Amino acid sequence: MEYKDEKYATIHYQKYLDLDKLLDCQHLRSVKLQKPAHEEMLFIITHQVYELWFKQIIHELESVIVMFKKAQVDERRLGDAIARLQRVEVVMQLLIDQIGVMETMTPLDFLDFRQFLFPASGFQSFQFRAVESLLGLPEDQRMTYHNIKYSSVFSEKKQQKLEDIQTNGSLFDWINKWLERTPFLRLDGFDFVVKYRDAVQKMLNKETEAITHADYLTEREKEKRIEMVGSTDTYFKAILSRKNHDQLMAEGKKRLSYDATLAALFINLYRDEPILQLPFQLLTNLMDIDELLTTWRYRHAQMVLRMLGNKVGTGGSSGYEYLAETARRHKIFLDLHTISTLLIPRSELPALPVELKKKLSFYFTHQ
Repeated sequence: MEYKDEKYATIHYQKYLDLDKLLDCQHLRSVKLQKPAHEEMLFIITHQVYELWFKQIIHELESVIVMFKKAQVDERRLGDAIARLQRVEVVMQLLIDQIGVMETMTPLDFLDFRQFLFPASGFQSFQFRAVESLLGLPEDQRMTYHNIKYSSVFSEKKQQKLEDIQTNGSLFDWINKWLERTPFLRLDGFDFVVKYRDAVQKMLNKETEAITHADYLTEREKEKRIEMVGSTDTYFKAILSRKNHDQLMAEGKKRLSYDATLAALFINLYRDEPILQLPFQLLTNLMDIDELLTTWRYRHAQMVLRMLGNKVGTGGSSGYEYLAETARRHKIFLDLHTISTLLIPRSELPALPVELKKKLSFYFTHQ
C-alpha cells in the first residue's frame, strides 16, 4: 500500500529498481529469427551488466574530477576521492572476473548466434569510451581501425559529450595540475632537485666503488656492472633536466609535466611522512586502475582469441590482434608507473630540514 502523499510514500522493491523494464531488456535475435540459441541470453546479460558497471565507474570518476577541478583542492576530501577510486578498482576487478562467466560459453555455442550480431560491436560502447576519456586516454594516442575516428560510430550528441570531456579536462589533466601545485619542492632553503641529484650521485659513487673493489669479479664483469649502474647524466637525465623532460613530452614519450613528475617523485620518496600518505595512496589508486584496465583489455583479447581464433571481429576490426595491441599501448598513467625508475633506497634519501619535517607531520606542542 502506498500513501497519497508522495513525501511519505512507501515504495515496492520492484518499482524502486524498475525491474519490469530492466528484466524486459533481453531480446534474443536468434529467437526473433526463429533460430533460438540458448547461449545468447548469457551474451546479452553479460554485456548489459558491463554497461551498468561502466555507468557506476563514470559516476565515481566524474565526482572525483569535480574535487580536483578546484584551484585549491580541499585536502579533507582526499579520503573521499581515494574511497571512490578504490570502489572503481573493485568494480574493474569484477569486470575482469566476469570474463570467466562468458568463457563458460564454448566457441561453437557462440557460433550458433554470432552471425546475427553483425555489425554490432563492443567498439560501439559509448560508456566505455567515456570511461577511457574521463581517465585521460588522449585521442591522438588511440589506436583506430579502418583509420576512422573512434567517436564516429556514435550520434552527434554523444560525440559532443566525448568532446566535452576532452575540453573540460580528464582526471589525468586535473591530477597533473594538482601535482604541479605541490609546495614542498623548494621551501625553506631546501631545493629538492639539487638534494636529490647529490643523493643519487653519492649512491652511484658508492655502488661503483663497491664493484671496483670486488675481488670476485673479472675486469670485464666490473665494466658491465658499472655500465648497468649508470650515471646521473643517463639514468636520471629526464628528471634532472626540465629541457630534456619537455623534449620527451613534445615527442609524446611523456605526458606528466616536469613539475608534476618531480612532485610525484617527492611523494613516492617521502611517502612515510604523515601529510604525504594520502597523496601517495591516491597515486597508487590511479596506477592500480590503469593496471586493472590493462588486465581487462588483455583478458578480453584472450577471450576473443579463444572464441574466434583469427576471425575478423563483428565490427570489422582485426579482432584479437587489435585488442591485444590496445592492452599494450592504451596506458594512461604510465608516467606514474615509471617513477619507480627514479626511486632510491630510504637509506639514501636526502634529509629534510626540521621545519619542513614539521610541515609534513601532525605536529603538536603542549603549552
